[in-house]
Amino acid sequence: MNQQYGYVRVSTKEQCEDRQLIALREFPVGDGNIFRDKLSGKDFNRPQYRKLLRKLKQGDVLVVKSIDRLGRNYEEILQQWRIITKEKQADIVVLDMPLLDTRQTGKDLTGTFVADLVLQILSYVAQTERENIRQRQQEGIAAARQRGVRFGRPRKPVPERFPWLIEQWKQGQISSRQAARELQIAQDTFLRWAREAKG
Repeated sequence: MNQQYGYVRVSTKEQCEDRQLIALREFPVGDGNIFRDKLSGKDFNRPQYRKLLRKLKQGDVLVVKSIDRLGRNYEEILQQWRIITKEKQADIVVLDMPLLDTRQTGKDLTGTFVADLVLQILSYVAQTERENIRQRQQEGIAAARQRGVRFGRPRKPVPERFPWLIEQWKQGQISSRQAARELQIAQDTFLRWAREAKG
């Protein structure tokens, strides 16, 4: 007998998968047939997804809330789509996009063409949007740096004893490790301050 499976993915441990689960249960997919991964979609090294693929047989149906649950990469989404629909000969239902329901569209050449075209457009748009977000983040960071915003931990203030200890170190009276210990800082920090003091 053909089975209906659901797949849920959230990118981090903190994200909640409730919206996806509610949508799958309403389809309906039984809880025992829902596979969940809490991992990034940047690759397909996901244990529950792999387990689901092994179970899928011809005529089964895989239900996802949205196409980006299959992954975040244009080529990989298309590759997974082909594996499921062509190699496994299972159907896919994307709940957020009724056109991506191979039970309805996959039975004739026109339907297959429409589903493949919509999938390619959606995957391309999703990837383009991710690249735009990444570019906006980089531009935002660069603009903030130009305004003098510092990223990372705040710099330690240079202690008053530093000039005296650096003179001792230059004259070979103490090692950089001893000087750093005196100042209660890392040896690397002492050496960096010494370089900056020279400049």
